[in-house]
Amino acid sequence: AEDERLLSILDVAGGTGDVAFRFVDAAKCEERAKSSGKDEISVTVCDINPEMLRVGESRARKKYGSALLDDTSALKFVEGNAQCLPFADESFDLYTIAFGLRNVTDVDMALRDALRVLKPGGRFMCLEFSHVTNAPLASLYDTYSFHVIPKLGEVVANDRDSYQYLVESIRKFCTQEELVTRMEAAGFEDAKYTNMTGGIVAVHEGWKPL
Repeated sequence: AEDERLLSILDVAGGTGDVAFRFVDAAKCEERAKSSGKDEISVTVCDINPEMLRVGESRARKKYGSALLDDTSALKFVEGNAQCLPFADESFDLYTIAFGLRNVTDVDMALRDALRVLKPGGRFMCLEFSHVTNAPLASLYDTYSFHVIPKLGEVVANDRDSYQYLVESIRKFCTQEELVTRMEAAGFEDAKYTNMTGGIVAVHEGWKPL
């Protein structure tokens, strides 16, 4: 069972595996996969998009071999919705979500479900595009976002609309302080944030009460 593991990590909206691979590498799961038995560390990737999960699993098998997924179960890929995760209550020690929360239809529902699947004392961490706090930088960033990014998407990927959505979704997402308030409303303790690159991105974290 998950609760028998030394450390159980859930990465939500992480279909392609980038964040999960960092955990696997840091915990040296690949080395332990060469011996028998289940790994004491468990990293579960959950994403609503099955195609992304297939890409992530394929990348994982190429990068680490199949033992990590099939034998030690150190790494798993599970289809699921952040608003109603397919996991039992109090299953994980750490919940991470990187550049995924602003795409969730009901952010507050997702935050409540994050709290539900975390064990008491478990940690929530969110990396997300946020709001620039420095006025001159904000003006420059706005110009770049609305005039350069969609054009780049059109030229490089032949997909202006997706890049336009990216820019608009970032602007519509709540501010750093608003997300802290929503985390507290969901039941997290010691909620706080750290701005990176002047607030272009921010890391929010909080703890499930013991």
